[in-house]
Amino acid sequence: MKKIINTPNAPAPIGPYNQAILSNGTLYISGQIPLNPNNGELVSGDIKMETKQSMENLKAILTEAEMTFEHVVKSSIFLSDMKQFTEVNEVYASYFNAETAPARETVEVANLPKYVNVEISMIAVK
Repeated sequence: MKKIINTPNAPAPIGPYNQAILSNGTLYISGQIPLNPNNGELVSGDIKMETKQSMENLKAILTEAEMTFEHVVKSSIFLSDMKQFTEVNEVYASYFNAETAPARETVEVANLPKYVNVEISMIAVK
């Protein structure tokens, strides 16, 4: 049994997927890029702003599923340049309590959708 989670407060899917799937109390959130859901424009030019928009998109999906970042148990961060890790990590960390932060991996990739610099996906449990 799965429930589709979609909100207009995060970017609409641009392919055969949903923003998130809720199954047996676990929320699987698709990777979020720095796309502004209000105007469809990419936030670009500053990795901190890009990361913040990606995190805000994740927050909107969590909210739609009646969850918060405290419910997140696993995150995956994909970067186009690992040299931006410190700045991305600074923004990412501002959304979590350090003592209860989720497990995470961060990997550098050759390209991301729309050639953005950051994409973040999450798994949350209620």
